[in-house]
Order: sequence, then C-alpha cells, then structure tokens
Amino acid sequence: MAVRQKPVEEQVIVITGASSGIGLATAHLFAERGARGLVLVARNEDALRKIADELSRGRTRAVAVAADVSKREELERVARTAIDTFGGFDTWVNDAAVALYGNLTEIPMDDQRQLFDVNYWGVVNGSMIAAEHMRHRGGTIINVGSVLSERTMILQTQYSASKHAVKAFTDGLRMELENQGAAVAVTLIKPSSIDTPYVEHARNYLDRGNAVPPPAYDPHLVGKAIMFAAEHQRREITVGFGGWVIGAMGKVAPRLLDKAMEWTGYGSQTTDQPERPGMRDNLYRARQDGDMYSSLPGEPRKTSMLLEAQLHPFVTAAILAGVAAGIAALFMPPLTGGQRRRQVKRPTPRYQPTMRRAGNGHDKRTFGPGHVSQRGPYEGRPQPRH
Repeated sequence: MAVRQKPVEEQVIVITGASSGIGLATAHLFAERGARGLVLVARNEDALRKIADELSRGRTRAVAVAADVSKREELERVARTAIDTFGGFDTWVNDAAVALYGNLTEIPMDDQRQLFDVNYWGVVNGSMIAAEHMRHRGGTIINVGSVLSERTMILQTQYSASKHAVKAFTDGLRMELENQGAAVAVTLIKPSSIDTPYVEHARNYLDRGNAVPPPAYDPHLVGKAIMFAAEHQRREITVGFGGWVIGAMGKVAPRLLDKAMEWTGYGSQTTDQPERPGMRDNLYRARQDGDMYSSLPGEPRKTSMLLEAQLHPFVTAAILAGVAAGIAALFMPPLTGGQRRRQVKRPTPRYQPTMRRAGNGHDKRTFGPGHVSQRGPYEGRPQPRH
C-alpha cells in the first residue's frame, strides 16, 4: 500500500518532548505553517499548557497532554486525546529524551535503566501506538535519534547506546511495516550538537557543568527536518555537518577517533559557565521548561548545507554539476592551446579565360560562365545572330 502524507496544513501532529528544545522549536514551526492540530506531550504540565495556549492561533489548535513516555498507558491516553479532539492524527514525533554525563563506573545502574526507559522504550511505545492507528489511514512516524547512533561519544556512553538502539528499532519497524503493506512512512532524524537545554537538564556526574561540543546548531534546523519528513518520505535526515563528519571518521579511522575523543572529550563537553539551577536534572521528574536554547554563550549555527542537500537533492546536484563545470572550464586548457593550427591549402579558383568556338561560326574569344564584362553598356553593338 502506498504511503499517504498530507500537506502540513491538513495534519494533526503529536509531538513528545514538546516543552523545550527541539520539540518546542518543532511545535512552533508547525504552528507557523498552520497545522490543523497539535498534541503536545511532556511531563511538565504547567509549561505545556502555556505553550499550547501560545500556539493556538489562526487555524491551528494545540492541546497539552501531560505524560511520561516511558509508561505505555500514558501514551495510549495521548492517542485517545488526539482521536477524541481531532478524529485522529497524521504524524507522530518521538522526541522526548533524557541524558547522563559521567564515567560508566560512577553512574548507578538505576539511572542507566531510567535513561533507557525514556530514550528507547519511549520511542518504542510511541511508535507502536502510532503504527497501529496509521496502519490503514496512512501517516508518518518520526523518531528523533542522534549522530551518536553512528559513533559513541565518551562520557555520554548510555545516551549513545540508547540512540544506537533507537536507530536499530526504527530500521526494523520500517521494514516490517513495509513488508505488511502498511501505509506508514518511518523517518529517523539524526541531529548533531544542538544548542538546547539538554545539557542543563542532564544528570551530571562530572566535576564541571555540561557544554554542547562545537559546532552547535539551532534547534529550528531539526524542526525544519522534522516538518519536511512529515510531508516527504525520507529514510534518514542528518542535521549538521559536524556530527556527520564524526560518524564518517568513526567508520574510516575508528582508532584515531577514539584517541581524539579521549584527548578532547572532557574539555569539549564541560564548562564553568553558571547554569540555571531550576533546569538541572530531569532524569526522574520534570524541571524548568519552556526554553528552546541553553544559557551557554555563543550563537548557534542557523544554516546547514548538509541539511539543504538532503531536503533538495536534485537541486543540489544540479548546482554542484554547474559549479564543477565552471571550475573545469577555468582550469582545463583550450582544445587548440599550444598547438599550431594546420594550414589547409584550398584550391585556387579557376578564373582563367578559355578559347572556344562560338556558335555563330565566327572565331571569337569568349569567356566561360560567370564572366562579367568590363565593357560599358554602350561600347559597340551586339553581334547579329545568323
């Protein structure tokens, strides 16, 4: 069965983790496009209701549903709310996640299990509920993974492992739905370092505050990729060239990258910048929400050429082909350069007068066809013809 994806303006979208960071930026972008309905999901009910009120403008209606994604029954309540309010939903975005920073030997097993309950089982719960609803009516499941599903980051081992699991689950879900003929598109979004409150919400076992490894990108770029996937079937979309390079290097030179991370991993992920105390540690319960960005200094990157190339591959290919042709024209020598042109000897036209016998019996010098007489129009009379 062919996958059916409506225009965003006709869709109802469920977004988990919608109270901050990527989820909040994505909700704003959908509202700006005029989505028919938004079902916003997070644990912080107060922050979520304020966001829903702000986004309910124009033709968009947003509703807030407080829920913990690690509990399947709470996400089933989210789906029922979407069905009761809007008659169903067309796109389900699994974005909710928590984080841990520290050495493996210092992080309790209960914390590691809690991270997997949210990051992995939350995606599984949401995806299975969404797939069942969309199986015949069509729609899109979008799972927010990470470039760390391609390469583990030191001091974020548990988070990286959970994103490896999310990628594997997303690939398996896509194949099974396709094999069963379900009209559901499944897309994995892989953000690089994104400037969000993620680092302040994390539980931290290091001796310094957490930082986003450079280069950091704007969360709206991830929202843009998510909104694109809601309308266009894509397998994966990576946001940020910096993270893509890390994944590529991990495949080409894994041991070299190991050493690079060992040397720079601590310094690139820590800071002495004062943090917002109300933000710290949402591993087990909601904390301060409502912000898209972290409080760290510096401006995140607002554009990503890699993202644009994935969203518009044919346009990008045409541009690159034109650039390549231009470069080739500049550096390639002309075809006749450095070579002496061969002189072609052309035959000399034969304009020599010839003698021939005139048809009137007189011996007279006549000229061949094409001859123009140099005599004036009144010089002599024409010969009579006998």
